[in-house]
Amino acid sequence: MTRIGVFGSSFNPPTLGHSILLAEARFTLGLDRVLVVPTGNPWHKDSRGAPRPELRLLLAEAAFGEIGWIEVSDIEVRREGPSCTCDTLEEIQSTGIDRQIFLLTGADAALGFGDWHRPERVLELARVAVAPRSGVGRAEIESVFEKLDGVERLEFFAMPQVDISSTLVRERIEAGGPWEHLVPHEAVEMIKNEDLYDRNQ
Repeated sequence: MTRIGVFGSSFNPPTLGHSILLAEARFTLGLDRVLVVPTGNPWHKDSRGAPRPELRLLLAEAAFGEIGWIEVSDIEVRREGPSCTCDTLEEIQSTGIDRQIFLLTGADAALGFGDWHRPERVLELARVAVAPRSGVGRAEIESVFEKLDGVERLEFFAMPQVDISSTLVRERIEAGGPWEHLVPHEAVEMIKNEDLYDRNQ
């Protein structure tokens, strides 16, 4: 059975933190490949002020598209309406290919899993693989999944503690500080060429 990781994010912008998470998940979980899914219009998050979904898709393709075991998918960008993880997983599973899906997420996002759209359905479709985040304990996350009778569908994977977030990158650009070392090189070039986060705009 093919082992597939699915990692959704706004990639606003993609960072080296994302790159490290993907590589560690692949190694630790024994994934055959990883599907990177830029969100279209997230139903639970205010995306005002962010580059439009098509540009964030291009950013993700610039950052990860040349990595052989990663596929960047437009599944949410081309879907009309709000982007929901359960809908994305259902579409991935609908191909009929025999596969085990691992939904990759950070510990901070996993804490809010009970508030996701149809979390029980997400657990039917995938195992949830959680990367550590500073300040979030394993027991806290397990408590969330216990309420959904989903602890057996939960697992954790280790990765270096790297506090590089998209928010940090945007704040650095806004402040005129150094940021290029926090973002994959190809995405850096696109951000500069398109003036995506130009603080003077």
